[in-house]
Amino acid sequence: MSLLITDECINCDVCEPECPNGAISQGEEIYVIDPNLCTECVGHYDTSQCVEVCPVDCIIKNPDHEESYEELYTKYNQITQQAG
Repeated sequence: MSLLITDECINCDVCEPECPNGAISQGEEIYVIDPNLCTECVGHYDTSQCVEVCPVDCIIKNPDHEESYEELYTKYNQITQQAG
């Protein structure tokens, strides 16, 4: 399942540079996460780095994009192979 930034986001800019897949970008009002690029850091880290650094705990699992660990790992492999 990819992650989602809620409207509690304060635009503090700390999450975007932490994302190893470049899934986080500035939206119209708050930061947003591209579900096609978000792997919850599977393949990179043991925990989601954006969640770790968020000072207001506004990053949650996206209920519209449920994925298993295996699906996230497959997505990680696809993203890293395209980048390489």
